[in-house]
Amino acid sequence: MSKSLIAANCNETAALAAVHLLQLHNHLPPVWLAAPFILLLLMIATGPFLYSHFWEHHYSKVSIGLGGIVAAYYLFVMEQGGRILLHSLEEYLSFIALITALFVVSGGILIRIERRGSPLINGALLLAGALVSNVIGTTGASMLLIRPFIRINEGRIKAFHIVFFIFIVSNIGGALTPIGDPPLFLGFLKGVPFFWAVQKIWFPWILTLGGLILIFIVLDSRVGNRETAAPEQSGKVSVVGAKSFMYLAMVIGAVFLDPSVISWLPSLQTMLHLPFGIRELLMFAVAFAAYTTADKEALKGNNFNFIPIREVAFLFIGIFATMIPALELMGDYASAHGGGFSVTRFYWMTGVLSGVLDNAPTYLSFLAGASGKFGMDINSVSDMQKFAHGVSSPVSGDVSSDIYLMAISMASVFFGSLTYIGNAPNFMVKNIATQGKVEVPGFIEYIFKYSIPVLIPFFVLIWWLFFI
Repeated sequence: MSKSLIAANCNETAALAAVHLLQLHNHLPPVWLAAPFILLLLMIATGPFLYSHFWEHHYSKVSIGLGGIVAAYYLFVMEQGGRILLHSLEEYLSFIALITALFVVSGGILIRIERRGSPLINGALLLAGALVSNVIGTTGASMLLIRPFIRINEGRIKAFHIVFFIFIVSNIGGALTPIGDPPLFLGFLKGVPFFWAVQKIWFPWILTLGGLILIFIVLDSRVGNRETAAPEQSGKVSVVGAKSFMYLAMVIGAVFLDPSVISWLPSLQTMLHLPFGIRELLMFAVAFAAYTTADKEALKGNNFNFIPIREVAFLFIGIFATMIPALELMGDYASAHGGGFSVTRFYWMTGVLSGVLDNAPTYLSFLAGASGKFGMDINSVSDMQKFAHGVSSPVSGDVSSDIYLMAISMASVFFGSLTYIGNAPNFMVKNIATQGKVEVPGFIEYIFKYSIPVLIPFFVLIWWLFFI
């Protein structure tokens, strides 16, 4: 396809988009409606240490109350507001079904590593977790490995251990396959080839993980020098509750039970107008079966209880509701201005917003804007396949489409580690560590002491090497 034809298609797409946006402009939420989302983030950040007693007893009411304000406005004021709320509820139920199933299943698997934690052992475990996250997802790998990681470091574990676990296993590790992180799975559903990510992202993935693990080993070595060493152990690795791996395989398989992937699969949302599908029903059923048949020794060894998942469920129902206006406004901005964005702007805007919003819709919003820039439709599988393969830009001196996809994909996954709410397992890991009486940084400390000084230099380096 010639550049002139691409440009013509791009102009036509832009014109249609402009008409569509003009029609929808009056249906956008007011900017002030993003205030409940901002307030909820501030309270999540400050509640645990400024007014901990109130927050501990009333965080669920705060989350539901702020979410209810936005929900009421959409239901009674916004045109098509009920449809938008239903879609958000579907996303929330899909989210909570997956993390509940993985949380419960992993609770029934007790991994015993008969070895004391050391810089090299810990670094190897983090690398293994990063690799495994591409097979069972960042949530699955995090839930499976965080407890043994804490146990082997008993008596020497510090806050940075938990932070680097979140950086590596809960986020950046899962950037190589659609199974690894939700944005990449959505890209796969849209037409991005399954093995595209591992082919395009492997080098920056290795560069970032290698640097983070090296920094971690240096920090961990300092801990080792200060702590009294315990007697050496055998190094044996054993698993109690291995039958729960069968349930884990069922959960991962259920991820693909989507009518977009399996054409003959019925959609309960379309047929019965339910806010969930067969996938969510199966995941909840697996969670119930896994808990009722779990090995009691494994549950006891993991100190398993439902407090972490309960907190995540209440907080994220508020987050999912309050971020609806922010996502709509962001999506509108990306669609209206995407044609004029450089790859640099796509990278940084996708990344920063993925750190505070749900990275999956953020990914889709900027992917739609980037594909429109090349005269392509995000809802066309063939267009997305061409987009991922690489199409020359109609703008002289600009990079090809696959570089835009690379920037959006990496940013949505990597930047999810910027905050505790950037990705689902972040909060889960924090809560499990807190349950285990492990020191963890607060929301603000996490960002200013770890995310900004440790992660941002790597993200700048990636931008400089691959997107300038």
